[in-house]
Amino acid sequence: MRIDSDFNDIDALGDDHISSSSETPMRADAFKLSNEEKMDIIKDDVRHIMETLGLDLSDDSLSGTPRRVAKMFVNEIFGGLDPAKKPSASTFENKYKYGEMLVEKNITVYSTCEHHLLPIVGKAHVAYISNGSVVGLSKMNRIVDYFAKRPQVQERLTIQIVKELQKVLNTEDVACVIDAKHLCVNSRGIRDVESSTVTSEFGGKFKEKETKREFLDYIQLDTKF
Repeated sequence: MRIDSDFNDIDALGDDHISSSSETPMRADAFKLSNEEKMDIIKDDVRHIMETLGLDLSDDSLSGTPRRVAKMFVNEIFGGLDPAKKPSASTFENKYKYGEMLVEKNITVYSTCEHHLLPIVGKAHVAYISNGSVVGLSKMNRIVDYFAKRPQVQERLTIQIVKELQKVLNTEDVACVIDAKHLCVNSRGIRDVESSTVTSEFGGKFKEKETKREFLDYIQLDTKF
């Protein structure tokens, strides 16, 4: 049947880790509903899924799950869909004239695969070369966290981080490398618990061989204290 073929095509798309755009696909009416209204709808949907699976929601351990999942989706793991939660990234004049690259490594990444809604867990390494402005170190972590908190593919996440920092810092000289485990690979399908996915995006001077090599050498340094 054609419908079976369509489902197979969709499954293959997810397993092949294909993304359609560097922007998160959003509907025009994405923010028509309030967060409370969204949670009420999601709560009912989660309850329906659980009941369809045969679970008894009158059990004390399960009765609160639909509401907890709804709150988690809207306020936490998909909070990065809300532009109101986008971190303000104030810049400052580079008064000390630091002209070398600045690297923020081992930024924790918690995201969610948009194909199976399973966790992506890893580390991001971000760098830039000042064009006269600098940004607070914690803002780099917050930018990574903001774009990670949405249904994602790792390639898109890497690009979005770089584009946002390029805009904030008014420079093309930004780079990002992410190394992460995808539970859609580790816990289902092929169930390869050892594999991880590495993606990178290099802008401006980071496309040059020597600058790229310097950045990659920095993120290999053992900086554990």
